[in-house]
Amino acid sequence: MLVESLAENLFFTTVRIDTRAANGALGSGTGFLYTHRLSESQHAIFVVTNKHVVQGVQAGSLTFHQKKDDKPNLGTGFRLDINDWPQAWFGHPSPDIDIAVVPFIPLETHIKQQAGVELFYRCVDSNMLPSATQLEQLDAIESVTFIGYPDGIWDRSNLIPVARRGTTASPIVVDFEGTPRFIIDASVFGGSSGSPVFILNQGMYSDKRGNTVVGSRLIFVGVVAAVFFRTELNQIVAVPVPTQNQPMAQQREMLDLGIVFKARTVVETIEAFIKARGDA
Repeated sequence: MLVESLAENLFFTTVRIDTRAANGALGSGTGFLYTHRLSESQHAIFVVTNKHVVQGVQAGSLTFHQKKDDKPNLGTGFRLDINDWPQAWFGHPSPDIDIAVVPFIPLETHIKQQAGVELFYRCVDSNMLPSATQLEQLDAIESVTFIGYPDGIWDRSNLIPVARRGTTASPIVVDFEGTPRFIIDASVFGGSSGSPVFILNQGMYSDKRGNTVVGSRLIFVGVVAAVFFRTELNQIVAVPVPTQNQPMAQQREMLDLGIVFKARTVVETIEAFIKARGDA
């Protein structure tokens, strides 16, 4: 498979996360690779996901694509078990912001040295972050694309994640309820936790003033973290996207509204990591 278009590249930004709780319960989630620019000539790569995907579990693993002839060797992956799983991850300093990261380069080096395996991957780059001008140009309702492993679903033969689409249900430029979040109108299921969310337009798009722009646009806007449910008491509550497949009581109804932490919270988490630990 040649990985050339914007959309094709997105399928190789994610990492499947599998976890095991102390009681033996299995869970899954989504991580993705993000390049953080340290300077003009230096950068660091991190695996990004939600805190609730990686915390409170006993062990976990990351599954990557292997590389062959500078292309993805579809169907041939490498599963890395991380022994010190709970200690490996660093969470956003605010307990209310559901973002966690782990440096990727040490993991890649370990895989290459210990197993002789080269990985194929693409990164969400800091250049994809929306500028202040881009944020102002976004309309209140925009189409969004997110990539991940809903309910653990993926192409098991080729190890490729699933792409889904929806629309913004609250304006991205506005902080929902005064927090660094916005809402999407999309079906978000367990396993989608940690999915990167993009505005992806190919060939042509329109700005909020109705001007037509010829060209493509790819903006990284956030990370899926939670969903809204209606309880048996008709209360609307927001809860983290579950990572474990559990039967849902009939009285608990999913509203197809997902909560997305804005892209800037990823940068905040990485900068806090670098300040606290001094390396990447």
